[in-house]
Amino acid sequence: MRLGGRWRRLFAGILDLVIISLISAPFSYRTVSTVTGSEGFVTITPRAETLLVAVIGFLYYWLLTSFWNGQTLGKRLFHLRVVDLGGRRADVGQTAIRELVRWVMYITCCLGWIDLAFILFQSRKQAVHDIAARTLVIDA
Repeated sequence: MRLGGRWRRLFAGILDLVIISLISAPFSYRTVSTVTGSEGFVTITPRAETLLVAVIGFLYYWLLTSFWNGQTLGKRLFHLRVVDLGGRRADVGQTAIRELVRWVMYITCCLGWIDLAFILFQSRKQAVHDIAARTLVIDA
């Protein structure tokens, strides 16, 4: 198994985020509104719409990774694939854990950056969500 490159993972992730943004845009146009107060700008984020966008993102990654040969649209375009540590297709439970850990870390202040930083320093190029789910990203 040849591990997927860090740069390709980055660009695949950016593409996936753009796709999620386009899918969730109709549901999130009111997510952030700006109100001018005496102290400057105050940003208000309604929770229901933010939660809906998070659910859309989770489902996008989880369903595609689980049922589309371990690939999202970004991973397919950049020839990457998620597998278990033995090189076999990651199962539905593993991909659910992978995405749950990813989304919890991303919505928690700054932990998303720590998750991504692990890819740089970990010998198998695993992010925290990969370690938790016992998965690898390999060349497809």
